[in-house]
Amino acid sequence: MDGKAWSAISLALIAALTLASSGGRAAGKNRDALWKIVHDKCVPDQETNRDPSPCAYVDLAKGPDRGYAVLKDLVGATQFLLIPTRQISGIESPALLEPDAPNYWGAAWDARSYVLERARKPLPRDAISLAINSSVDRSQDQLHIHIDCVRADVRTLLAEHAAEIGDTWAELGFDLAGRRYRAMRIGKPDLGDSNPFSLLASDLAASGRDMAGATLVVVGASLGEGKDGFVLLEHRANPATGDSAHGEDLQDHGCTMATSLNP
Repeated sequence: MDGKAWSAISLALIAALTLASSGGRAAGKNRDALWKIVHDKCVPDQETNRDPSPCAYVDLAKGPDRGYAVLKDLVGATQFLLIPTRQISGIESPALLEPDAPNYWGAAWDARSYVLERARKPLPRDAISLAINSSVDRSQDQLHIHIDCVRADVRTLLAEHAAEIGDTWAELGFDLAGRRYRAMRIGKPDLGDSNPFSLLASDLAASGRDMAGATLVVVGASLGEGKDGFVLLEHRANPATGDSAHGEDLQDHGCTMATSLNP
């Protein structure tokens, strides 16, 4: 590839990653930049050269319609994005609820290894979070899950109130990053047979609400008695108050816990 072509890809990558990290707060015009990077660069490079660059990893074991890419975000030392290799707009897409839909959350949780590598120290599971912003608070129309450290204050609050979080969705009695979330827990160490998209969609459908206005965050959890699990967090956009449901606010792209926690 010549220098001009690589420069063009590099500029597109920088723009896409900046937009992806800033959510709907950035006025980006190229809303398919992330898709173009994955579809036009990462996937062909993986297929042709066994090199996923500029992505860190591309999984095409079950074909492009069921695959995904892991891409380093330019914002933060430890933040990565999990991006399907199938074109999917975002949290509101019906494709995510198809009976045989890939569990992108499970793949995103597995990809936390990239965060840990960048953190350069082991971190407890409750220090890691996954987040997808609502359809009204994104600048890219390709599904992407943010993988990074959780905010220290969010981690502390979830630990302090762990007993209040049950196996069904319920509103928390406290705010996280200034917003009131609903939460439920998953009492399993991985997300292999628990798809957060499906768990949220079923609950919202029962009350006539859709997925488009929701942000969804998954945080690793230690549930006591040696049991590992997850806390799922959901919040809805409210145009009347200017709340665009930006669940990424619960993440710490500086990963300060990597320096504050004991080795």
